[in-house]
Amino acid sequence: MNKPELLAPAGDMERLKIAFLYGADAVYIGGSLFGLRANAKNFTIDEIKEAVNYAHNLKKRVYVTVNIVLHSKELEDLVTYLKKLDKIGVDAIIVSDPAVIVLASKYTDLEIHLSTQQSTLNYEAVKFWKRHNVTRIVLAREASREEIREIKANVDIEIECFIHGAMCTSFSGKCVLSNYMTNRDSNRGGCAQVCRWEFLVDNKPNLTIMPKDLNMVPFIKDQIDLGVASFKIEGRMRSIYYVSTVLLSYRRMIDAALNNTLTKEKEAYYLKILNRCANRESTPQFYDKLPGVNEEYWNGRTEVSNQDFLGLVMDYDEEEKVATIEVRNYFGSGQVVQFFGPNHETFDYLINTIYDNEGNIIDVCRHPKSIIKLKVDNKLQINDMMRLKVFDKLEVL
Repeated sequence: MNKPELLAPAGDMERLKIAFLYGADAVYIGGSLFGLRANAKNFTIDEIKEAVNYAHNLKKRVYVTVNIVLHSKELEDLVTYLKKLDKIGVDAIIVSDPAVIVLASKYTDLEIHLSTQQSTLNYEAVKFWKRHNVTRIVLAREASREEIREIKANVDIEIECFIHGAMCTSFSGKCVLSNYMTNRDSNRGGCAQVCRWEFLVDNKPNLTIMPKDLNMVPFIKDQIDLGVASFKIEGRMRSIYYVSTVLLSYRRMIDAALNNTLTKEKEAYYLKILNRCANRESTPQFYDKLPGVNEEYWNGRTEVSNQDFLGLVMDYDEEEKVATIEVRNYFGSGQVVQFFGPNHETFDYLINTIYDNEGNIIDVCRHPKSIIKLKVDNKLQINDMMRLKVFDKLEVL
């Protein structure tokens, strides 16, 4: 059974480091040019170099998105940019415009992955792209199990599939709503997420056209058996709490599947955790059937971010058994919370005495980014996280 790569989004260096810590084998990032997340912070050339060096020291990989639709006037700058990425040593670029493939093949030795924006769903298209130096195909998010099976049976090439995150209302991300309604072109990195808006019906805001998010929790082992080479998570603009929670859940599910210990009980537990860390419901979407009314939001709804992320561990004194924690949301003494991290079992913790950074006892923490201390007998590590206890823990290690 092949071990698939777990591929994570990274919007900046902080999220890149968190992604690798919490189980990513590779990350994909956007540079300041030619990417589809123009409103994200993105990486400068110097930051891309730093990211690649950091990843390679961990024996992990960095892919850079170069996936916008290009105009002729941009081609000269594109060549210069590609040469810089090649010199830095990025592990691959993710592209959608054939011009990028042509120029990258001509002027660099960069490995080329075809973006989901190309909507690839059949093996003849995969054969075509393979003949043009593409080494990996990121399939359209609409790909079904049978389509993946047919492609793998007919073409010897790496297949990458999205397993978690937002779905686009338009086919494989080819949206024109944003450009039409806000003059922000989705295919040039300016998506305004018009599909998340509420639309008026009889002068009342009660209609949306958005799909629920994607999750592949019930089909992890199934996709491994199909030979999918890379499991991709969407969300370069998501928080470190979202990235860590999603990655740790899938890391442990993948590892359990490879060890034949992934039970339905574990899947149900992780699905609860994953649905809790986002503010939209999720479903496998196209993988096992065509999505219907239960995979979409048709009525108006309000997205309210939860406040489960309570704190980030900044330090842990093993002798005194004291954790230094950066507060992220409100919590207080007498509350039961959970600590989780990549190197230990998730455990429950009853908050007793809270000390502020000056050593004073306080009853509640209500100021984000403030520093407090808790006595915690279980050993913690830097960048472990504290969250609201919502579900009972599950023995996973």
